[in-house]
Amino acid sequence: MQVSVESTGALDRRMTVQFPPDRVDSEVEKRLRALSRRVRIDGFRPGKVPLKIVQQRYGAGVFQEVLGEALQESFREAIEQEGLMPAGGPNIEPKAMEPGQPIEYVASFQVFPEVSVADLSDVTIERPVAEIDSADVDRVIDSLRRQQQRWVEVQRPAAEGDRVTLDFNGTLDGEPFEGGQAEGFAVEVGAGRLLKDFESQLVGVEPGTGKTIDVTFPEDYPAENLKGRTVQFALKVHKVEEPRLPEVDADFARAFGIADGDVEKLREEVRANMGRELAQKIKGLVKQQVMDALVEKHDFELPASLVKQEIDRLRAETEQRFGGASQTQPLPDSLFEEEAGRRVRLGLVVRAILDAEKIELDRQRLEAELETVAQTYEQPEEVKRHYRSQPQAMAGLESLVLEDQVVEWVLEKAQVTEKPGSFDALMNPNKETNE
Repeated sequence: MQVSVESTGALDRRMTVQFPPDRVDSEVEKRLRALSRRVRIDGFRPGKVPLKIVQQRYGAGVFQEVLGEALQESFREAIEQEGLMPAGGPNIEPKAMEPGQPIEYVASFQVFPEVSVADLSDVTIERPVAEIDSADVDRVIDSLRRQQQRWVEVQRPAAEGDRVTLDFNGTLDGEPFEGGQAEGFAVEVGAGRLLKDFESQLVGVEPGTGKTIDVTFPEDYPAENLKGRTVQFALKVHKVEEPRLPEVDADFARAFGIADGDVEKLREEVRANMGRELAQKIKGLVKQQVMDALVEKHDFELPASLVKQEIDRLRAETEQRFGGASQTQPLPDSLFEEEAGRRVRLGLVVRAILDAEKIELDRQRLEAELETVAQTYEQPEEVKRHYRSQPQAMAGLESLVLEDQVVEWVLEKAQVTEKPGSFDALMNPNKETNE
């Protein structure tokens, strides 16, 4: 087999391959002879069909079948011979592909880039640190209480945080409009589920009374006929309810899995869960900084086929998340190009570090990670059995552990400083604070 390779770009290769005809012809004859022993053709007994007849009827199809297999096999042999690593499948351009003649074709493809691991000694990483105090535990307990809250009807004007059940009938220029009517509608005042201008005017309404309010729709409201318009809502208030939170007692503790109702055990379990969440949050924030640094420190050309594969994967994930692919127009590649390129670059850099540093999967860490994942479910042992019986699921977990090992390696090279903070601020970075 004759092979010649031409570089047509940083990653682009054009490889010409030629091999003798007997590689295809001998296999074609072998298959035709086997076919002649089992094929049925009118006028001939089974197994007695002349080879020439079989060749006339089936020769072209068998030739194409064998040729396709020979092209795939010869391509694999050629790239191995030349020490090439294609990033994606080749584009095959036939040159000579006739029976009895030498087979020749040109394969165009891209190869993986050579990635040299950069000096990471000037990379700076901030590792957040925080303690969990009693006030943090109290806040989580309060959140659990809100999950168990009940509504109690009251005979007083509605206040912020109350729930008001009412009928409303909206009109624009004296005419009803679509979506402006409801009966027995429950509104939690101040929750922000309706227009702010609507909810704010429910403060002070009393059960059994009626009221007409003016509400102005925002300029960016989706309905064109309501943008920036002021409408009137006629309200009829049926009842006002206030929230009642359960006491933190034995019944409350039992509701959250503490069989003996010991409140202190509940607090200990809550604190332990918070500790796990905090550790995962810190781990994620540090990992994000490391991965960002790896992308920034490594600049090389990316194989277009790998980026396209990642674009397609991101598009499929997005379309699935929002209810399936569009039947009219798919989401454009441009929406995913930047993130796809980042992912491909990061994957190549991580692989280069694993290879250069000979980092192998730490089985103990894998078991610890599986334990951590399992503990977030109600039946951890069942989750472990699932992972161990599903190679694809376990492979995903192994990839995460290898990434974590790379992160640790980077942290040993980088400049790491600690950034003190509070548990609440770390876990809720977008939470509004009242100064």
